Amino acid sequence: MGLDSIFGEMPEYRIKKLNTLFDAFSVAAEGTYVYVCDMRYDVSRWSEAAVVKFGLPGEYMKAAGDIWEKKIHPEDREVYHNGIEEIFAGVQNGHDMQYRARKPDGAYDVCTCRGTVLRDDKGNLNYFVGVIRNHGVQGHIDTVTGLRNQYGLLEDIQYNMENHFEMNFTMVGIGKFSEYNEVYGYHFGNKILQKFGRYLHDFVGNTGSVYRLDGTKFGVISRGLHEDIIKQKYEEIRKYVRSSFVVDGIPLVLDLNAGYIHVSNFDVDYETVYSCVNFVYGESKVRRQGNLVEFLNDLNDENRYRVEKFHSIRDSIIRDYQGFYLVFQPVVDSETEEVIGAEALLRWKDDKYGTVPPDHFIPLLERDPLFPKLGEWILRTAIEASKSIIRDNPEFVMNVNLAYTQLEEPGFVDKVLSILDATKYPPENLCLEITERCRLLDIQLLRNIIVNLRGHGIQIALDDFGTGFSSIGIVKDLSFDIIKIDRSFVSMIEEDVRERKLIATFVDAATTYGAKVCVEGIETEGMKQILRNYNVKSFQGYYFARPLLYSDFVDFVRNKK
Repeated sequence: MGLDSIFGEMPEYRIKKLNTLFDAFSVAAEGTYVYVCDMRYDVSRWSEAAVVKFGLPGEYMKAAGDIWEKKIHPEDREVYHNGIEEIFAGVQNGHDMQYRARKPDGAYDVCTCRGTVLRDDKGNLNYFVGVIRNHGVQGHIDTVTGLRNQYGLLEDIQYNMENHFEMNFTMVGIGKFSEYNEVYGYHFGNKILQKFGRYLHDFVGNTGSVYRLDGTKFGVISRGLHEDIIKQKYEEIRKYVRSSFVVDGIPLVLDLNAGYIHVSNFDVDYETVYSCVNFVYGESKVRRQGNLVEFLNDLNDENRYRVEKFHSIRDSIIRDYQGFYLVFQPVVDSETEEVIGAEALLRWKDDKYGTVPPDHFIPLLERDPLFPKLGEWILRTAIEASKSIIRDNPEFVMNVNLAYTQLEEPGFVDKVLSILDATKYPPENLCLEITERCRLLDIQLLRNIIVNLRGHGIQIALDDFGTGFSSIGIVKDLSFDIIKIDRSFVSMIEEDVRERKLIATFVDAATTYGAKVCVEGIETEGMKQILRNYNVKSFQGYYFARPLLYSDFVDFVRNKK
């Protein structure tokens, strides 16, 4: 079809206007296909790249909406058709939809189409302009859902922050997803992700952008939404996936977890923002039964933002661990009260924030991708600190906590052994503590790590016994050298006979499986004397000593000899 037949009776000034709008939008729409439609004459101009990619009749088209509709996948066509009809009827002022478009070879690319109506001075329909993003040719696209992936999300967060655009970043994930893979297979699992991703995209609509992150997690970036609206929308999503979510005719009930942050502080980096949201997402999953958890930027510590503070702490890892240091809390023999070991504890301070309480940053750092690097520094520093002590106290054992992000790292055991080899430190003088947060790991992976480390002479302790992850079942499944009973179970032991019975049960369980028992949180003479009635090997607590700087700890050890 020639241009004359396409333009027909369209005035020359309208043709020039069409081209002017097209050129203007093309400048601002890098990486997408641009379309501009003169709604009075139904004549459109499309990007040449789209013409070539999808085999369209030409750059200029009459009734382009009908031509494009034939390219759309049959399952997506009705939604597209209804949307275009509403736009040309003046019912809607634009659209934001995702569909699959067919290429000349018969394959389909996932596309996101966003457009808006321009009206004249009298309010009449004038032009329909927009862009189409072809996810099949984009670098940051998730192949399962067609959504932008985690790299795309980080790129967009960074762009917003560099331009000082306030935004809300929400992370939503599907819980207990492995159960569906086990029952229905991985192909069906992908269908769940596709269905949920498309629902989330449609639900968010023009209010934000949706991304597929790692595993079963999705991200949403939105602007201008109040906290109450975000919570309301999340509850609507939860209601839908609990009552109306169907895949291949099978009704499913999905459990969701979610965390979010409102970003208005641009003195931090985008990775810090992501880590903060990942932390509260974990809180939603582990402690809040899937309720939406906000990372609060409440003002504290002399009116300084938590996010800004956390950014400084993360940055310290990159700056050769500036501001980080270790303190050491003694572990004493329950009978002789001689120092038989210590637990290395992480601290951080700088001139701006002072000394930051560990519970303000360690739970966040443990979920951060940078933590394994910091974990190696902690292990090496603790080992170097204890080398001089074991020369005079050959039985002394240094305890170092592990986070699940370290254990997930490929070659974690080899890294530990490499540090021991480099420092010439005896493996039997090292005890690695598995914390309750490691419950997120696969039990077989954890078993393999523990067996390997113990096989090289390294002791393994189970921390926080009796809380969360630490249960009788874990002690039965895994082999530990030491069981550390949490302070929460002995705080009232002098007054409450039930706590004494509970301690007796815990000690019996631990010793049944060949582990020694250490009780934390000893604060009084009375607590110490009561616990001596049980088969407890060691004590730890303020009654003996608070966590000490290295020089003070060395003096403490010498004075106890």
